[in-house]
Amino acid sequence: MKHVDETQIQPETADRLNGLVSTFVGSGKDYYQQTFSYMMQAPGYRFTLNKAAALLGPIWFGARGLWSWFLGFLLLETLAYIQIGLGLFGDLGRDFRERAAQIEQTLELRRQQIAAAEQSGAASLDSLKRAAESLEGALAGARDAAQSADSTGLTYLVIGVVLLLAVKFLAASLANWTLEGQFARWRSDHSVAHGWSQTRLIVSSALTAAVVVLTTIKFAQPDAVAVLKTFPTNRDWRLNVGDGVQAVFEWTKIAGRGFFDGLTYGMRTLLDWIEVVLVDTPWPVVALVIVMLAYLSAGARVAIFTGAALAYLGLLDFWEKAMTTIALLGAAALISITLGIPLGIYCARRPRAFAIVRPILDFMQSMPSFVYLIPVVAFIGSGKPAGVVATMIFGSPPVIRFTVLGLQQVPETVREAALAFGATPRYLLWRVDLPLAHKTIMAGVNQTILMSLAMVVVASLIGAKGLGEDVLEALQYAAAGQGILAGLAILFCALILDRIVAGKK
Repeated sequence: MKHVDETQIQPETADRLNGLVSTFVGSGKDYYQQTFSYMMQAPGYRFTLNKAAALLGPIWFGARGLWSWFLGFLLLETLAYIQIGLGLFGDLGRDFRERAAQIEQTLELRRQQIAAAEQSGAASLDSLKRAAESLEGALAGARDAAQSADSTGLTYLVIGVVLLLAVKFLAASLANWTLEGQFARWRSDHSVAHGWSQTRLIVSSALTAAVVVLTTIKFAQPDAVAVLKTFPTNRDWRLNVGDGVQAVFEWTKIAGRGFFDGLTYGMRTLLDWIEVVLVDTPWPVVALVIVMLAYLSAGARVAIFTGAALAYLGLLDFWEKAMTTIALLGAAALISITLGIPLGIYCARRPRAFAIVRPILDFMQSMPSFVYLIPVVAFIGSGKPAGVVATMIFGSPPVIRFTVLGLQQVPETVREAALAFGATPRYLLWRVDLPLAHKTIMAGVNQTILMSLAMVVVASLIGAKGLGEDVLEALQYAAAGQGILAGLAILFCALILDRIVAGKK
């Protein structure tokens, strides 16, 4: 085999690297070729100073496409410029002068009261004079504090200059290191920002000027620009928009009365059947069935724990309310799971559909739980059906997301093998996809049940009975002991359901 001398390869490699650096940096090719060559000689950070980054600061990082570093150094430099602005033209004694003005108004009122008391010979003259003397002392102290604050401008100026120089030095020492890291990413992905972009330079310069100037003016002279103090708005806009939303709600409620009445009837019927099973059935039968489910699903230890938890619910008079809570939870979770898993299967095989459903799920999960109660009460009214609907909306997203995730994680090689052996789409779904995604889907079911249980206390605000009602009463009457006992009852219900659904490890 012919031997290849390494000395013949190194110049070619260096030339190729210099060509890549030249393409990447755009301007300053010679400087960055030498700098990157020096930095690549050893792993990790190597100290260098970039004069352009020191001079331009965040603008340099923005022009290079390093926007995360741009924001960080913009905040640091803005803080430094605020100190400099306070030192040069800041109204440092403003707060003390405002306080002195308020004291002076109060003192003038006291003097008027003293003059009136002297004319009428009132007995409260001495107390008024003492109050006036106290206010005079406070007024003198506020004026002295204002003068003292105005004299600290040089201190703010020095702090600001020192901080600005420190930020400039930090930017200069990190600039080449961050740019070299971006160069490494660019070598594998040419879509990464590179070069010296005039557009990015203009944008970063405009952002820096706007942030620094406006922020410095706001802190140094708060009254100079009124629009910086409060957002320009009009209260009538909020009232008009609110009236429009209310009108939409009223129209929807009237137009969809039949739908909402049918939904309420269906929810109430489902709840009644579940409560017949859990509440009207003799408690020993219900307890025995739950313990047997725990034993068959998760083993003897969970069955023993379930029996102890049920004993706690019964002995402390939480049994009926706990069964009512589980009935409400069961109705909401049953609907959520029944609708969520098929929807998740549909979205997993149709990315476009999931792209539409995902923002809705994000909205449902990010919206505070109390906000759900407003449209639910407006359309359905208060009571248990409204609690079921609110709980269902709050608890549905996990089972849909986990179903999509589980099916997307099924290896394509397994699916291709099944198709190669003649599997039909239905066989592929039931015998390949769902069994492999089973654990992930069950995790989603578990999360849906627990999130539904978390709505118990919130649902009690709109008339849903159960353990949440006891917690709410404890909060209203500051009964800490009763509230903790009711909270433990909810906790035990959650643990029982979690262990039964999770099954054996």
